[in-house]
Amino acid sequence: MADSSWPGEQLIVAAQRGDVDSIAAVVSGSHPNVRRFARSLCATPEDAEDAAQEALIILYRKIGMLRASGALASWMFRIVRNECLRRARTMRADAPLPDAAVRSAEDVVLQRIEAGKVAAAIAALPDEQRRVLIMRDIQGYSGRMAAEALGLSTAAMKSRLHRARTAVQQSLRAPSESAPGDTHEDNDPSRRP
Repeated sequence: MADSSWPGEQLIVAAQRGDVDSIAAVVSGSHPNVRRFARSLCATPEDAEDAAQEALIILYRKIGMLRASGALASWMFRIVRNECLRRARTMRADAPLPDAAVRSAEDVVLQRIEAGKVAAAIAALPDEQRRVLIMRDIQGYSGRMAAEALGLSTAAMKSRLHRARTAVQQSLRAPSESAPGDTHEDNDPSRRP
């Protein structure tokens, strides 16, 4: 997948050092992935475009702050996630809407908050698990391509991916299982024998 590739490490390092041509190339090379992140996290196509543009501006201005050249994808994912969440929060603060529109906006905000929880769970993963999860589940790399790009055997890549997916699922499940007021069918007195 040509548009699933992030700029190479040498280009990123040159951009971090302030080389203007390299910065432009990193921003341009990151654009397709940043747009894909934004489309998957933002409530509307317009918000996705705005969030992607904002993320690319931040990348252009602050590439020197990137700690490790291999962390570009996760850094950009966090920036896009934060921008989409900010836009979802401001959606509620806009002019009053009819009841149906308010419910719809609330649904969208709740969906975006859930996406934010997923993004936070991914960001909390150890680097080696986060990288394989992003490559496979977000960027759409095939198993073979991800394994080759990470310098792993296919079995090692699958093992890391499984651990990453399990950790994200457990992270998402943990708070909701203990939430007071949860209603499960087996707790419903009308269903007891």
